Amino acid sequence: MIGRPRCRSQRGEALIAAVTRTTNPGARPRTGVLDSDGPKPESPPQRPVPHLPLPPLQRRRVRALGALGLWTLAAGLPSWAADGQPMVVVYPDIGEPFRSVFASIVDGIREQARQAVPGFPVGAETSMPGLVDELRKRDVRVVIALGRSGLKVAEALDRSVGVVAGCVLAVPEAQAQAFTVHSLAPDPALIFAQLRRMLPTARRVWAVHDPQQNAWLMRLAQEAAKPLGLELVAQEAGDLQRATKAYQDIVAAAEPQRDVLWLPQDSTTVEEATLVPLVLQEAWRRKFAVISSNAQHVRRGALFALYPDNAAMGRSLAQSAFDTLASAKRPTRGLLPLRDVLVAANQRTAAHLGLEFDPRDQRIAKLYPES
Repeated sequence: MIGRPRCRSQRGEALIAAVTRTTNPGARPRTGVLDSDGPKPESPPQRPVPHLPLPPLQRRRVRALGALGLWTLAAGLPSWAADGQPMVVVYPDIGEPFRSVFASIVDGIREQARQAVPGFPVGAETSMPGLVDELRKRDVRVVIALGRSGLKVAEALDRSVGVVAGCVLAVPEAQAQAFTVHSLAPDPALIFAQLRRMLPTARRVWAVHDPQQNAWLMRLAQEAAKPLGLELVAQEAGDLQRATKAYQDIVAAAEPQRDVLWLPQDSTTVEEATLVPLVLQEAWRRKFAVISSNAQHVRRGALFALYPDNAAMGRSLAQSAFDTLASAKRPTRGLLPLRDVLVAANQRTAAHLGLEFDPRDQRIAKLYPES
């Protein structure tokens, strides 16, 4: 029996739930209560934006302007800000707990930008032509578009405006080639590196996926597996029936300590109501590891999962926007996996699998179950 978790769902998990609910309205929502408790490991270092110290009087003026949400044109800010080429962020106007998630991301954007970046919430009653016209009047040069709502705004903009998209799991190929898209899907290279740390005897990783959602991710996973001495067996399933059959075959073939099942973020093959509980139950019974891209699965018995570090993700989005403005060549296009991640792990599952597990490991941000 899997015990209760040490702490409630955090903002990275809530963001996944928001995106899942938006991209797959028929799916069972993954809800959670947001809190600010628990350890918060330092995020990977970000490339700093050049910043010159200001005299005390100017610093007070900058703070006053920032509090009013106005542009700061003082020395020490990025040069494009003073040239009338502002950065803005567009995000969904959505209720709690997801509002706090996007607020954390926007805070990260502003922290990296070192200025007050205007934010535009997009709700059901937002006039798209009116918003696009407002951005044009502001002479916007780059838009950070969050979620599906942000992408809709980005698609309506003039092509001279740079776009950096984030907070989506995947987008159609044509759309991905038009923008720089930061996916919420954790980078397989990071997942497999964590796997090697926690289960060094692992040799084969199984995954069941819908190619319409995750073909791009499985290509990255194949490339990431080989250098780590892992074999990735990615099975395609376009519907729940095929996915169920694939999991049955995997459970029958899996060898403890050697085989691992990876659950990606996939609304077709990772069905939360019945399929995931059955898979986790069989994995527990047969003593093989399940890893995931959803921290909620760790609560239910998966060995570990990677999930978004929202503030760090915001900083990366801002840096990507800077790179888009500064680049003399065509900026990077297409889907990029999430590298700003935290780790959730289940120490009871680790003990059940016979793994040595140190709860004080600084790589672990969240431990399940409650001790």
